[in-house]
Amino acid sequence: MNTDLSARIRHPALLDRVTTPAAAAALIKDGMVVGMSGFTKAGDAKAVPVAMAERAATDPFRITLITGASLGHDIDRMLTEAHVLARRMPFQADPTLRKAINRGEVMFIDQHLSETVEHLRSRQLGPIDYAIIEAAAITEDGGIIPTTSIGNSASFAILAQKVIVEINLSQPLGLDGLHDIYIPSKRPTRAPIPLMACDSRVGTRYVQIPPEKIAAIVITNEIDSASTILPADGETDAIAHHLIAFLESEVAQGRLNLTLQPLQAGIGTIANSVLRGLADGPFHHLRLYSEVLQDSAFDLFDAGKLTFASASSITLSAPCAERVFGNFERYKDKLVLRPQEISNHPEIIRRLGIIGINTALEFDIYGNVNSTHVDGTMMMNGIGGSGDFARNASLSIFVTKSLAKDGAISSVVPMVSHVDHTEHDVDILVTEVGLADLRELAPRERARLIIDNCVHPSYRAQLDDYFTRACARGGHTPHLLEEAFSWHIRRKATGSMRV
Repeated sequence: MNTDLSARIRHPALLDRVTTPAAAAALIKDGMVVGMSGFTKAGDAKAVPVAMAERAATDPFRITLITGASLGHDIDRMLTEAHVLARRMPFQADPTLRKAINRGEVMFIDQHLSETVEHLRSRQLGPIDYAIIEAAAITEDGGIIPTTSIGNSASFAILAQKVIVEINLSQPLGLDGLHDIYIPSKRPTRAPIPLMACDSRVGTRYVQIPPEKIAAIVITNEIDSASTILPADGETDAIAHHLIAFLESEVAQGRLNLTLQPLQAGIGTIANSVLRGLADGPFHHLRLYSEVLQDSAFDLFDAGKLTFASASSITLSAPCAERVFGNFERYKDKLVLRPQEISNHPEIIRRLGIIGINTALEFDIYGNVNSTHVDGTMMMNGIGGSGDFARNASLSIFVTKSLAKDGAISSVVPMVSHVDHTEHDVDILVTEVGLADLRELAPRERARLIIDNCVHPSYRAQLDDYFTRACARGGHTPHLLEEAFSWHIRRKATGSMRV
């Protein structure tokens, strides 16, 4: 067995640390802080977490679990049902865990994805007892070659007391060389991050740690969970059309050229569809500087529109994954994966002039965006990296369909029930109805533009009435406080926001 693994575990002394998932899981004790690889279902640990859930049935224990973002393979569900999770951060997307969070059974810390490692490095969080990291291979000197994501894995491995490595035989050795591991120095004497373009490489191809920190190695052979991105529809096509027309106007006015500036797109069906829609525009030689590469990135590569993509993970549907990883050398020299504190770093986002495209749950008439909470209280997934980009992008764009739940919910409301992105961080709002360019507008001007351009016709008169009466009362940002949340209250009482 050891001979067969020599291409994957190239440090001979580490071959003796190969063990079973159950034995590795037994190292995790009650009350520990565990850092686990995984970012939007990509590059997640797959065997040891399952063994942890199985062990908890007879040996109960609870941990604080920190990841990069969401996990695949129902890991969050299994750990929740096994009552292993006491605290979870900084992002999740599992329905079972979501319900436990909203019941108050799991304490969830929703956090900007660029900040988690900074809190670990400055010891505001942690320390990490064990890091559980998926790898394609271990180098001759003990370095970890990640798989389809980096996320927070590099810093987890560096900062943890001990590391458990899952060597995934299903991940191709061709991933070696895809990654660029750069770790900022400590504050307050940190040097500028020397990343000057999307295709800059400023770090190493693997995570360097002392080999003696590796406590166990587990062998797996399971592919990443496929993304569940839905195909584009008429509404997402309309959103893409409005956004393309806006970008063309920016070009016409000399603020952009047809190569645009580096693009970022959030995870999800709408953002994926909008990004794919750029293939129909006149733009060329596009670049991505984002968190996640979805199907749309590779569609743009294949359409000859995209020249380079930088991210922290690759999360694909099953057909797209087969196409990409079945012919990976075609794409490899156009890709780089970075730690998420680099992919989401404010310094770099501002330097590169990123155009950020993210998804809103709802926004209000002044441009405040809610991306996390239903009715202001019920957590969905988390803020993710949208705040990192919204605050620092050269153009901060939020997209959503104007209606939800078959028209019972308007995505544009008098006042958002929870604020993740204030009006000061939002430049452009787009629904299938139209686009509102909010730059350099006062609140009353913003409201008029949003109502006229973004609200579904079935709610426009209702929202116009609210705004008119609020203006009559006065104020720089007019509101009727006794009615500001009446739309949400009405929906809970009657099933619809409509009067």
